[in-house]
Amino acid sequence: MQLILASQSPRRRELLGLFGIPFTVRVADVDETMEPGKDPCDQVARVSRRKALAVPREDTDVVVAADTIVVCDGQILGKPESEERAVQMLRLLSGRDHQVMTGLTVVRGEKLRTVTEVTDIHFRQLSEKEIQRYVATKEPMDKAGGYGIQGGAALFAERLVGDYYNVVGLPVCRLQQLLAELAPELLDVKEEL
Repeated sequence: MQLILASQSPRRRELLGLFGIPFTVRVADVDETMEPGKDPCDQVARVSRRKALAVPREDTDVVVAADTIVVCDGQILGKPESEERAVQMLRLLSGRDHQVMTGLTVVRGEKLRTVTEVTDIHFRQLSEKEIQRYVATKEPMDKAGGYGIQGGAALFAERLVGDYYNVVGLPVCRLQQLLAELAPELLDVKEEL
């Protein structure tokens, strides 16, 4: 049995490392496009399922896949494709509530579980200078919604309700529950260490 992370995200690798279980990374090459007009919770779950099923695995292997989006006023904000788009996203989020949604899928053999974890966040009002300075760091460019809560955007979040690690990109508490259900022996190994 092998634990496989279907993601190239350094943040997800770091968070999965908290479990103390050896794992390998196999990047899932799937289309992450969200379908317009569809429920964001369902969309992000669909993409995480596609990622989990796209990587090669043996029947005994356990695959973990995730996809994270930011939703503000019904608008899905993925990773910005340009600095201009990152600025637009941060302007939209400034002084507003929004949700971070992570679709999380665990697959083992024929068993598959997918959940969507939602965390509510409120950003304080941001000045144009703060937005420009943050985007200039390039930190927003590979992050859903154009920000990293574990980085410079920690200064923007006034309120967070839910799983902080969900905002980083991997809801580890929920992942532990899914692993306990589908691969309890993985967690037993950790307890023996």
